[in-house]
Amino acid sequence: MGIDLLAKLGKHSIVHHSQRHFVSHYQQCRAYSARSMNTAATKIPKTHFLSFQTFFRKSVSSSECANTKMGFLAWYLGALESRPIITKSISSAIIYAAADVTSQMVTKSLSDSLDIVRTLRMAGFGLIILGTSQHLWFNYMGRVLPKRDIVSTLKKLLIGQFAYGPLINSAFFSFNAALQGENGEEIAARLERDLLPTMIKGLMYWPMCDFLTYKVIPVHLQPLINSSFSYAWTIYLTYVASLKKAASD
Repeated sequence: MGIDLLAKLGKHSIVHHSQRHFVSHYQQCRAYSARSMNTAATKIPKTHFLSFQTFFRKSVSSSECANTKMGFLAWYLGALESRPIITKSISSAIIYAAADVTSQMVTKSLSDSLDIVRTLRMAGFGLIILGTSQHLWFNYMGRVLPKRDIVSTLKKLLIGQFAYGPLINSAFFSFNAALQGENGEEIAARLERDLLPTMIKGLMYWPMCDFLTYKVIPVHLQPLINSSFSYAWTIYLTYVASLKKAASD
């Protein structure tokens, strides 16, 4: 009986000692971990965290901008596919309006106000005439001369310069002159005065633009690129269209 009691007391002492040793070791580990974390925190400057936050914010902002741009591009391409004529017409109207505003800012003094009616005339030409004509013309060229080799591209360029170019410029001058109240004789006199010089000046600009358009750009995007090239050209063209009427005699 005494031996059994001593054995039980010995086991209890061993267990109690083991528990105390485990608790002490656990507390030491927690203290060491806390010191390690504090040391690591003091070693890493606060500016590093700020730099990371700034980088993260810039990355998110850049990603959002890229997604916005891609979303707009996807929307525009979808609009070209579903409503090609109206999309091209609106694009042309916006470009022609912007070009006319630029032309007025270049040619007028700072004290002069913008001629909104003139800008609306230019935008109306892009909306009513140019967008539809570009759609029909570039699709026709794509069917007649579908290849993009040098010979086919040069053929498209020459046909555009000597067929489409005179027609669209004549329509431009006539449309704007009619909206300004000019009669048939005055419009004819304006064409006689302005059309040929405009076409000659266009030969120094449009062949290069047309070559790139026909050679590189897909047919469904050619009107947009053509209108974009028209931005610089239209700054000059709207200035010519705004000149005083020519003498009909």
